[in-house]
Amino acid sequence: MTQRDIPQLNASIGTLKALAHPDRLNILGNLRVSGPSTASLLARRFGLNSGATSYHLRQLEKYGLVEEAPELGNRRERWWHALHETTFYETADLDGDALEAGIAFNQAVLATHMHMMQRAQEAYRGLDTAWRKASTNSDVIIPLNAAAAETLTNRIMGLLMEAKAASPPTGVPLPADTRPVAYVLYAFPHPDAEAEVGADEP
Repeated sequence: MTQRDIPQLNASIGTLKALAHPDRLNILGNLRVSGPSTASLLARRFGLNSGATSYHLRQLEKYGLVEEAPELGNRRERWWHALHETTFYETADLDGDALEAGIAFNQAVLATHMHMMQRAQEAYRGLDTAWRKASTNSDVIIPLNAAAAETLTNRIMGLLMEAKAASPPTGVPLPADTRPVAYVLYAFPHPDAEAEVGADEP
């Protein structure tokens, strides 16, 4: 496969604040994976009313995440499409209100990921054997210092982005044997670790 450029957005704090809402993340994710859609179709998919969905789309448009697709629309209904396949943000060096905005966004992402993974688990029995073998629910706990953990995280992300660059874009018709596959990556100091260290102190 040939490498391709991946349309991506480096998120500002304003963008993170706008995206700190599970419904907006769901709408944006659906436009990225499934392609252009309308407010009414998205509302039905996510159990929202079309007015709320239209508002969310306008907010996503305001921050440069989606735009209208006039070639698909008509006088009765607007079609929308995503402008990027991925959004990147970095919260490590933030503080104050900016850090709080990043954390609020992370919480919305976590809720969205949990819902997606639950739906995937419910659909597992309907997958054929090949797709079951391609799926996993795993966690691996490795003792590392901060520098080694950052290096490993960057290596994994680099591998994923390399594979993405060699694959067809999302939101367009795919070959019959190809489906969007979600790799959800979380890397963090284990939340029980501090408690265990503290328990050993005199």
